[in-house]
Amino acid sequence: MNAVEFGVNVFVALFALLDPIGNIPIFAAATAGATLSQRLSVNALLTAFVIAFLVFFFFTGLALLDFFGISLAAFRIGGGILLFMLGLEMVRENFLQSFVDADAISDAKDVRGYARRRFQRLVVPFAMPLIIGPGAISAVIIQASAAEEIGYTGWLAGVVAIVAAGVATFASFALSGPISRLIGEVGMAIVVRVLGLILVALGIQFILAGLGEALPGMFAASVISPSGH
Repeated sequence: MNAVEFGVNVFVALFALLDPIGNIPIFAAATAGATLSQRLSVNALLTAFVIAFLVFFFFTGLALLDFFGISLAAFRIGGGILLFMLGLEMVRENFLQSFVDADAISDAKDVRGYARRRFQRLVVPFAMPLIIGPGAISAVIIQASAAEEIGYTGWLAGVVAIVAAGVATFASFALSGPISRLIGEVGMAIVVRVLGLILVALGIQFILAGLGEALPGMFAASVISPSGH
């Protein structure tokens, strides 16, 4: 595999794992009532955080886990539990309301202040573990070993792929305004609850995968990896 193929593979995997399109309803709810400039500022901060965090783990992930004595299996289980709990929260009736900022309209001219407040509120649980979940972190850590085999061009391709996935996330969230107006509040509530159910199942899948790595033979291969990968 050359650097270009490697970069494309990393981008496709990250875009699927970050799932910016699926997270549009939550971002729309979190920035409801905001002006376009306020929404773009929050979007930019979240995107910068996602890129910086993934690049950091791309270069230091394996060493960091080794330093704390955490296995990848334990990381998958912990991340799966977080996703499971977040999924349960998302099916609650007032989940979207917990992200609403009542001061958005009154602070229409305060773009930086609004963006800073929203970013602090959305780092957890939106940026992590909803966007940057255990799957995305595991992916960049695993891909780092492949980049090492390719050489410096592999590392460069990996960084470019992470930045490209971040830009695609920014572009997706930039469309949150028109999309939220199109599907309406009821539509957003339905989408978020369906996503919550998917996250519950995904969290359980990560837990099963982690247990399967920690305890080989405990589960059938079709349970740990139903897709066969």
